[in-house]
Amino acid sequence: MSNDPDEPRILQRPDGATITYRSWHSPAPSPHLIVLLHGMASNLTRWSEFLRNTSLRNSWDTVRLDLRGHAGSVMRRPIGMDIWCDDIAAILDAERHATAVLIGHCLGANIALHFAAHFPQRVQGMVLIEPMLPEALTGSLKAARKLRPAISALAGTLRALNRLGIYRRQLPTIDLEELDRSTRAAMATEGNSESLTRRYASPLEDLRYLPSTSYFSDLLAVTGPLPPLADIQAPALALLSTGARFGELGRTRRSLESLKDCRIVTLDSHHWIPTEAPDAMRRTIEAWCEQLIRD
Repeated sequence: MSNDPDEPRILQRPDGATITYRSWHSPAPSPHLIVLLHGMASNLTRWSEFLRNTSLRNSWDTVRLDLRGHAGSVMRRPIGMDIWCDDIAAILDAERHATAVLIGHCLGANIALHFAAHFPQRVQGMVLIEPMLPEALTGSLKAARKLRPAISALAGTLRALNRLGIYRRQLPTIDLEELDRSTRAAMATEGNSESLTRRYASPLEDLRYLPSTSYFSDLLAVTGPLPPLADIQAPALALLSTGARFGELGRTRRSLESLKDCRIVTLDSHHWIPTEAPDAMRRTIEAWCEQLIRD
C-alpha cells in the first residue's frame, strides 16, 4: 500500500490522453490550491517528500501530476508547453479551483511561467525552483539550445516510428523520493557531487524511464523561448542554486528581475534543490505561501 498522503486521480482529455495526478484536500475546506510541477525526465514522486513534511497541507489543497508524456501519463504524441498548460487548466477545473499557486522545478518552473502568460487570471502565484531561462543556460543545455532544429527533427522521426508500432512496450518506474534518499547517503559517504551527476544528469539514465519522444520534447521545451517576463503579473518566489549547474546565476537573477513581483532566494546546492536542500526549500516556500494569503 502506498504511503503517499494524497489520493490518485485520472483525468481523461478530449483528445484521448489520460493524465494521472494525485490530489490532497486540507482538513477544512480551502479556497487555496497548490499545483506541483516536476522537471525534465521526472514524475510526480519528485514532490512526495515535500508533501509528506509540509505544514501547508493543513490549510491548502494540493495537486501533483505526471505531465503528459511522463510516468502514469505516458503517451507518444506531440507534447509541449501549450498542451501541458491546457492539461493544468483542466485539472484546476476538475478540482473546482479557479486559481492556484504553481510550484515548479526546472522544466516545471518554465511551464509555470507559460501558464501564467496563457491563463493570468488563474494564477495566484508562482514558485520557480531553478527555472531554465534561455539566455542564462550553460553547459549541455546551452549546447542543446543551439541544436534545437536537429533535436526537433529527431523527435519527429521517433514519433513516426512510434506510429508504426516501434517503441518500448514497458518502461520501469522510478521513485524520486527513494532516489533522493539514496543519493544523499552516497553524497555523505563520497563527500562530493559525483553521486548527483551520475543519478540526475545522465541522459541514458533518464531514457530508461521515459519514452525517447518525451525526453527530446522535454529538451526542446526546457531550451525554448519563454513568454515576456515583464508581462507576467503574478507574484513569484524564485529559488536558485549557488552551484548554477545549468544556468548562469547572475544572468538568471537579472532576467527574473523583469517579473513585476519576484522575491529571489539563493540556496546552497548544485542544481537539484529538492534533493540537496529539501528542508530549506520547504521552509522558504511555506513562509512565502503563508505571506501570500495574508496579503
